[in-house]
Amino acid sequence: MLNLDSNIQFIKGVGEKRAKLFNSLGIFDVDSLIHFYPRKYEDWTVGKTLNDVSDGDTICIKATLITPVKEAVIRRGLTLYKCKFSDGENVIAVTIFNNKYLAKSLKVYEDYFLYGKIDKSFLTASMSSPKIEKADGALAIQPVYPAKEKLTSRAISKVMKTALDEIHQIDETLSDEIMQKYGLISLDKAIRDIHFPSSADDYLPARKRLIFEELLTLQLGLLKLKSNKKCETSLRITKDYSKEFETFLPFTLTNAQKRTIGECVVDMESKFPCNRLVQGDVGSGKTAVAASLIYTVIKNGYQAAMMAPTEILATQHFESLTKMFSKSDLKIALLTGSTPAKQKREIKKALFNNEIDLLIGTHALIQNDVEFNNLALVITDEQHRFGVNQRATLAQKGQNVHTIVMSATPIPRTLGLILYGDLDISVLDELPPGRQTVRTDVVDSRYHKRLYKFIKDAVARGEQCYIVCPAVEENETNIKSAEEFAEELANGEFKGYNLGILHGKMKAKDKEAIMKSFADGKVSILVSTTVVEVGVDVPNATIMVIENAERFGLSTLHQLRGRVGRGNKQSYCVLVSDAKGETSRERLMTMKQFSDGFKIADTDLKLRGPGDFFGSRQHGLPELKIADMVEDMDTLKKAQECAQDILKSDFSLSNSPALKKQMNKMFEKIVN
Repeated sequence: MLNLDSNIQFIKGVGEKRAKLFNSLGIFDVDSLIHFYPRKYEDWTVGKTLNDVSDGDTICIKATLITPVKEAVIRRGLTLYKCKFSDGENVIAVTIFNNKYLAKSLKVYEDYFLYGKIDKSFLTASMSSPKIEKADGALAIQPVYPAKEKLTSRAISKVMKTALDEIHQIDETLSDEIMQKYGLISLDKAIRDIHFPSSADDYLPARKRLIFEELLTLQLGLLKLKSNKKCETSLRITKDYSKEFETFLPFTLTNAQKRTIGECVVDMESKFPCNRLVQGDVGSGKTAVAASLIYTVIKNGYQAAMMAPTEILATQHFESLTKMFSKSDLKIALLTGSTPAKQKREIKKALFNNEIDLLIGTHALIQNDVEFNNLALVITDEQHRFGVNQRATLAQKGQNVHTIVMSATPIPRTLGLILYGDLDISVLDELPPGRQTVRTDVVDSRYHKRLYKFIKDAVARGEQCYIVCPAVEENETNIKSAEEFAEELANGEFKGYNLGILHGKMKAKDKEAIMKSFADGKVSILVSTTVVEVGVDVPNATIMVIENAERFGLSTLHQLRGRVGRGNKQSYCVLVSDAKGETSRERLMTMKQFSDGFKIADTDLKLRGPGDFFGSRQHGLPELKIADMVEDMDTLKKAQECAQDILKSDFSLSNSPALKKQMNKMFEKIVN
């Protein structure tokens, strides 16, 4: 007897060899099989005769085979099988390509359903490679699964039917009370109806139930990961020093910056730790906000830490904060992977003895031997490059510390509230005065000649330029890597120019050296993969050229565009793409149309879905199989409310073992 944990190979009709094909689709056991949902359905209900349909319609028609099947070998690898069917009034000529098994199974004078596109003229009707099923066993609504070459949708459907017939009952995961409150059918009915609905209306309640369940499981996992039980903290701020900090600055803070600082200070003055996501578009002044809060915390007698995802960015924060605090007596240190061993030991000792007020660094900050004396504030920069765990590890270096997450990747607010359920959100929605709008153009590769002249003119004026290429996978032959491209430019169009190259496989210190030469103006043109995306500030760079722009997400393109326009000169972003697809063009035109990162993020999310939106390796979110965070936003909110209710009365989920098992399964990859 099959159960949900049974290996896929033990289902009748699978076996060891076929199991490997299922494994390649992520299906290893019965449980993962039944959660492998159809991507669409075909309606095989017959409501029309041939007289009722037009040429080119996709139809399902019931017909009798009236001639034997004739075989014709056209050439090696192409065999055609021809036969004729009748629906009682008309004759339909059918051609089958390369499907000997199907051709041999057809019997004269038996009834079949033919599903496919009809080619119809005044006197004749024909179908080319229709799907053909025996009339007595065909399903009215046929599921269509994401298939592979050697594992067709039909084969998956057959195995699915066998498995569901053998499973007596799928255990319920939700209480009657929850199902009643949210109008949900049972899990057993939902699973059976999503795969084999008996009518077009049947699959909707099934879909509703499964989307709710998946989002509920996601929410339970996120809330538990965050352990949403707020603990009181002793690290309370008694005096706000933000006005004093403002006197150090050579510029005036925007209203959005003042509001955000105020919100964080109010949090830190309360008895609970501050947990806030500060979202600001490129150039909205997050560093000044961070600096103000760091100053207040340190003046209240505590230590602060700031973690950035790359050494370049950590170093830049160290430099800009050292400058901002130059009129104060704060003691600041930088700790990264490339800090010399002797210096590391000195920093760790000073930190433990409370001789360092602010420590800035990379992942090096979360190593076990980094101990603070009195840590009260942790700021992580560029949020979704750190997993949930890394953030938690840094926060654990103090007792219920205040946590502020800085993100320059605008996340649509609704999604932000869900993903960071325990974080309050502040938005820096105002750019400091004097920030230039970067002019954006979308061109194809025919423009390269003009583009290179444009770059040479800018370099002649003493300006600098980025040329960004997508990171290339080893098996891709149609796209040049940054190295190849740079070499071509250095020996061709830009011979004699100072050209630098930056790519992901370089050693950290080599990247640092190149970035530093670019920042110091020694390199005029920097050819790079997206490692340039985060944070680096070069006010003299005025042109950003992005090759094969269709390969980047909009949010990444927006980040890249934010690398120019940081000085007072007019800056340009040129997106080069030969992509013909409508969605690709639409996405790139969004970049031309909007300069507001939040609008771009909304569009990106609608066009690509949350998984791609965050980039698979960055966001640390489980993959969703049926729900869509944008389309199903209302359900997402209900699921969040339901998850909070469940955890309120049963935090360990001991009363919901099936739900707990599901949650652990969904989150196992992430937590590990």
